[in-house]
Amino acid sequence: MKTRSLFIAALVVVSATVAAFGKEEPSNKGLAVVPVKGAEVFKVIYKAENAGKIKLNIYNTKSEMVFTETFNGTDGFICPLNFTGLSAGEYTVELIDATGKRTEKINYKPADASAKNVHISKLANENGKFLVSVSSTGNEQINVKIYDAANNLVHSENKSIDGNFAQLYTVKNVTGSLTFEVTDKAGNTKTVRF
Repeated sequence: MKTRSLFIAALVVVSATVAAFGKEEPSNKGLAVVPVKGAEVFKVIYKAENAGKIKLNIYNTKSEMVFTETFNGTDGFICPLNFTGLSAGEYTVELIDATGKRTEKINYKPADASAKNVHISKLANENGKFLVSVSSTGNEQINVKIYDAANNLVHSENKSIDGNFAQLYTVKNVTGSLTFEVTDKAGNTKTVRF
């Protein structure tokens, strides 16, 4: 009986020691990082049980801090982060509050410049007329596709452009929304829905 009591006492001591020193790192509960507006902007969403001081840090792939901000007396926030101008790669979002440190990794890939140089607009007061323009400094191949609301291809053409390009497209006999896709030779695509 004495051996059994000693065994139970030892088990209780070991359990208490594990409970006291075996604290796990806090989970990422209360922290989310979501992309918005393509791949350039991310939203950091944070919610805590109690208000307090929160520090937000962003590190690049070389573990260099590229952004830091401190929030005082809050139990949550939504913070948009614009990565425009930063190098492509994996970034670490670190959040430190009273309960510990949470981290989340994100992969940032900037939009290609050639896809940014495409502009598509609907002409006001002109039913079914759209302007597609491409800003370019040299010879380039582009493909223009137009889809109807059911995602059926209604027009497709390849264009060889030399410098800046603009063309007016008239789309008749199509009801509902339209989707324009302009793709360059590198496979970068700009998509606009009307």
